[in-house]
Amino acid sequence: MTKQQKEQFDNLYNLTSNIDYMQEEENEEKSKIKKAKEREKRIKKKKQEQEQINNSNFDFDIETVIGMTNKNKQSQIRQEQTKLTKKQAKIIRKKKKIKKIINIITLLIIIIGGIVFALVSPVFDISEINVINNEQVSQDTIISLSKLEEGQNIFKYNKKKVQKEIKTNAYIQSVEIKRIIPDKVEIIVKEREKKYNINSLNGYAYINNQGYILETSEQKLDLPLIQGISTEAEQIVAGNRLSTEDLEKLENVIQIINICKNYELDDKISIIDIKDKTNYILYMETEKKTIYLGDESNLSNKMLYIPAILAENQGKEGIIYLNGDVNNNFKPRFKLNVEI
Repeated sequence: MTKQQKEQFDNLYNLTSNIDYMQEEENEEKSKIKKAKEREKRIKKKKQEQEQINNSNFDFDIETVIGMTNKNKQSQIRQEQTKLTKKQAKIIRKKKKIKKIINIITLLIIIIGGIVFALVSPVFDISEINVINNEQVSQDTIISLSKLEEGQNIFKYNKKKVQKEIKTNAYIQSVEIKRIIPDKVEIIVKEREKKYNINSLNGYAYINNQGYILETSEQKLDLPLIQGISTEAEQIVAGNRLSTEDLEKLENVIQIINICKNYELDDKISIIDIKDKTNYILYMETEKKTIYLGDESNLSNKMLYIPAILAENQGKEGIIYLNGDVNNNFKPRFKLNVEI
């Protein structure tokens, strides 16, 4: 290589080195600028995140804080947020409680005002009292027992007390009182029904199927007469009830009457003697027959024989014997009464 060529090569090498050096400086400058921008961007982002943390609506259970390296600081912020949330909840609960109390007081004032108005206003004075379903006891009697009066405030009486007063009448089984706003009252009654006569000190007493004594009178009604009761004569008063023993026998009497209805014999029975519960006795005045039934067993089977015996012995006075076990070789029979 000549000296001239060597100088040219050295110059070219130096030029290339300078270009590389300048390129490296340019790249380094660009890198610095880029890093500065990224740092500025991070600072800005961190500032925004800090603002979000300071916001009271920030929820650490939902959001994730990025870039916060100070865990103690995060914990402190959470505690402050929790305290703030609890305080806000406490204030809200207190407001709701106050609002509820105000609503209750307002409602009470309205109710009390309504009650006072109802008790003093003439609009609610009774103008009409009606009694429904009464047959045995007159309307005037029931109204008198109720102690209700026209002009009385419709709310100024006790329903239970009125019912109790009306039920002092033995015929009244149950009572329902209805207020028909503004000024009418309905008294709906259910009466006991007379089913039998029994003997009393002054003549007769009328009883129902439950053994309640409804009324005493000198007059005998066209109902079967029950004889042989064990209830003391002094206890046969309207409103009382037959003795326990008589009530048990009365159940058998009702059974006898119901079976007789199946054969159209109930209207023929004039007297039922219950003195001996092992031998109930029926008297049929129109048929001139006395029937010995025995006890309450096999009543339905015993009654089967009566229509045929009556038809065979029409117009004859006598006794029909059914006081045996008709299911075990006992044969019902009729015996004529022989006058001596």
